[in-house]
Order: sequence, then structure tokens, then C-alpha cells
Amino acid sequence: MNELIFADQELEVGFIGKLDALLEGIERMGASCKPSNEQFLTDKEVSAWLKVSRRTLQDYRNNGMIAYYQLGGKILYKESDIERLVMSGYRNAYRLET
Repeated sequence: MNELIFADQELEVGFIGKLDALLEGIERMGASCKPSNEQFLTDKEVSAWLKVSRRTLQDYRNNGMIAYYQLGGKILYKESDIERLVMSGYRNAYRLET
């Protein structure tokens, strides 16, 4: 009878040890991951923002001008990528009016 109790305790201690190791791994993963507030936009939203057709967006994708994600048949764009694309075309004024 004592052997059974001891064997059960060994299993419990081993199980608890494995749970502790699992919890520690999850906590490490959580600490290394940073939450993202990134917004994803559809091609309809991006085309309205850039004032171009959805076909032009497809040309941008095909020519590697714009980064995108494809999930099944759905195309998504990171808002920050679109902002970077818009800002890459920004030019400062060189003539100041007085």
C-alpha cells in the first residue's frame, strides 16, 4: 500500500514539475513578444486613401512597390507600410514665400 501512495506522489511531483516548466516557457514567450497596435487595411480602403483604382493597387503589388499580405483570396496592407509609401514621395518646399 505504501508503494502505491509513493508511486502516486512521484507522478504528482513529476506532473507539477512539468506544469511549472510549461508556465515558465509561456511567461518567457509573453515577455519577448511585444503587443502590436498595427492596423490592416483592405484594398478598397487603401485605394480610397491613395485615390487610385484597385487595379492600380494590383499593379503596385505586381511591381513590388507595395507590401501586402494575402490570406486566401483576401489582400491586406499594413497601415504603416502605406504611410511609409506615401511619405517616400514627400518633398519639402524649396522656396519659402515671405
